[in-house]
Amino acid sequence: MATTEYGDISPRTGVYAERELLKRAIPFLVIEKFGQAKTLPAKKSDTIKFRRYNALSLATTPMTEGVTPTAKQLSATDVTAQVSQYGDLVTITDKVMDTHEDPVLQEAVDVLGEQAAQTIETIRFNVLKAGSNVRYANGAARNAVNTALSLSLQRQCVRDLKRQNARPLTKVVRSTAAYGTENVAPSYVGIVHPDLEGDIRGLSGFVPPEKYGSMSPWESEIGKVEDVRYVSSTVIAPWADAGGAAGSMITTTGTSADVYPIIFLGRDAFGLVALKGRNSITPTIVNAKPSDSDPLGQRNHAGWKAYSTAVILNDAWMVRAEVAATN
Repeated sequence: MATTEYGDISPRTGVYAERELLKRAIPFLVIEKFGQAKTLPAKKSDTIKFRRYNALSLATTPMTEGVTPTAKQLSATDVTAQVSQYGDLVTITDKVMDTHEDPVLQEAVDVLGEQAAQTIETIRFNVLKAGSNVRYANGAARNAVNTALSLSLQRQCVRDLKRQNARPLTKVVRSTAAYGTENVAPSYVGIVHPDLEGDIRGLSGFVPPEKYGSMSPWESEIGKVEDVRYVSSTVIAPWADAGGAAGSMITTTGTSADVYPIIFLGRDAFGLVALKGRNSITPTIVNAKPSDSDPLGQRNHAGWKAYSTAVILNDAWMVRAEVAATN
């Protein structure tokens, strides 16, 4: 039975395909864990609102006996973001479906799930890396950077967060296809490219995930150093040849060091539409059938579409460190 939502598959099969897409996407959803995540209600609006209640001024004046103090009013800061639609599809010919020994349609769903996650995560990363709060491993600009991450730089970034009362993360989005959050031990998070794993492991006080004890590691977690837990994703791409003289640092051309961003995050630093739960992603499977565009019914299609957005909620609660990576 054809449906407008899922193509030539029933709603029940469509939900299954959706969960299969999300299951394959989950390992790539690193940034998603740490934002203020919301789901997009169907048929409401293409704009989503994030709200933060502002801190009250301190009550440092002594109260007068028997006199009720003047009541304050709560105030909130609203940040809105407009969602955009993303998606892609692949074509599978009838001959491939009829003769290939692999389950091609299932493989297509798997590959599309990975692509969906990496696409949405890249869009989020492009928002986060544009934050204005930045520190450099050395020098005062990106084109001078040719030094690896140090414990001193991490401490400077954490100090920046604490000075602005950025709270450690205590909840993250669950690693399941369904939308939900789970409690975690308080910590700040550093999101990095895998090329930085060796430098992070070399920091004094590094604790690998297998020594966490009762604390469960996240997917792609490298380990913990003092107040920061590091997770890696290939989405956190470096700026090729953007730094100073490469020396012993990783470089694309052999001249200037590649510059790697590290996104240090506190709680509620940014907001996003979660790629989880109902209405998060729509799979489409269209079976080959004769039509004006395909008279012999030779082409099947599989694809996905999703709405997404990300927005910085408070620049002071996130710090971008720019470093080089030891070769």
